[in-house]
Amino acid sequence: MSFLQSGVCAACYSGHMHTKGKAQPVRTWVEVKQSAIAHNYRIFRKLLKKPTKMMGVVKSNAYGHNLMEYAAALEKLGVDALGVDSLVEGLSLRKSNVKIPILVLGYTLPELFDTAREANIAVTISTFESLALAIPKNRSKKPLRVHLKIDTGMHRQGFQPSEIEKLLLSFKDVPQSRIGLEGIYTHFAEAKEPRSGTNTREQIARFEKVLKQFRDEGYSFTAHAAATGGTMLYPSAHYDMVRVGIGLYGLWPSKECEQFLSKKIALEPVLSWRAVVSEVKEVKQGERVGYDFTEMLTRNSRLAIIPVGYWHGFPRMLSSRGRVLVHGKTARVIGRVSMDMIVVDVTDILEAKPGSVATLIGKDKKEEIKARELAEFAATTHYEIVTRLNPLMRKVYK
Repeated sequence: MSFLQSGVCAACYSGHMHTKGKAQPVRTWVEVKQSAIAHNYRIFRKLLKKPTKMMGVVKSNAYGHNLMEYAAALEKLGVDALGVDSLVEGLSLRKSNVKIPILVLGYTLPELFDTAREANIAVTISTFESLALAIPKNRSKKPLRVHLKIDTGMHRQGFQPSEIEKLLLSFKDVPQSRIGLEGIYTHFAEAKEPRSGTNTREQIARFEKVLKQFRDEGYSFTAHAAATGGTMLYPSAHYDMVRVGIGLYGLWPSKECEQFLSKKIALEPVLSWRAVVSEVKEVKQGERVGYDFTEMLTRNSRLAIIPVGYWHGFPRMLSSRGRVLVHGKTARVIGRVSMDMIVVDVTDILEAKPGSVATLIGKDKKEEIKARELAEFAATTHYEIVTRLNPLMRKVYK
């Protein structure tokens, strides 16, 4: 596949970047398939009973898929709310005219509570210190919308179950006109593991005890606990809302979960990452390639240069072991992954030439490279692979 044969116009690949009205081509880009977003959205909707709402988690630049476009796509599909990591992400969505509820899942600086209040963005409160600072000194026209995070065993954010009585006492002193209790939630540590649910069931039991304590005091709120894995494996933990993240991008929360459910659920990866071949050269057997001459050629070879590297998100640990696809065939990485370039072996790919398209993640003809493959070579998780794709690379929604 060449740059011009890739099925998307040059203007799209240019990322709509223009100089004096002319499209500017780019060397590497990320394609996001909107039909796949819709497919995955429908998959998760079918898992829910009608009263249960779905939050689409678009934190961390929508897991590397681009915050604004992905949020807009989910809002158009009918998602009930959006989850972001920071108030900065939430404000960006409000500025792009997103109207549906937004919850900041991460820590919000107390100095920004008034900003969140004015933008109608809910924040997570997980400590008594934050709760005290969330109460405005002066009367406000609108309350700060909060979701209380409960630590049921993962021991990251959250009030611990032993602190709930104190929390209830603290909340009784807070005027509802100043802080609006919108939700109470927790997060499971291993709900994506289908083989043993003992720990998750223990977390569910602790969470339900906390919910009862608040309801017995007359509070009404949205309860939520399940992320992608919990949504798939623990329907009893769907409560009023689920928070679906990685699954909406067509990626499984774990290999075990995929093996357990893939015959019933068919997720479709949304993202493909491609780049142009910039150079092809003939190099003789016995020559060495890359920084520190890390690899010696065992045959006369044709080598292709691709202008991406670890700065773009192609892990350095793929040196001499990763691969890309060129014209639907595997081209192995030769030598060290550089900051901005990799070298691949196209000796057996006669069609390869400058301008050919290399696929780093995604499908090319009958072959496919999944984000998990890069992750396994790099001794990490596919979550990290997609979220570390350089945000400056143009995302082409198609």
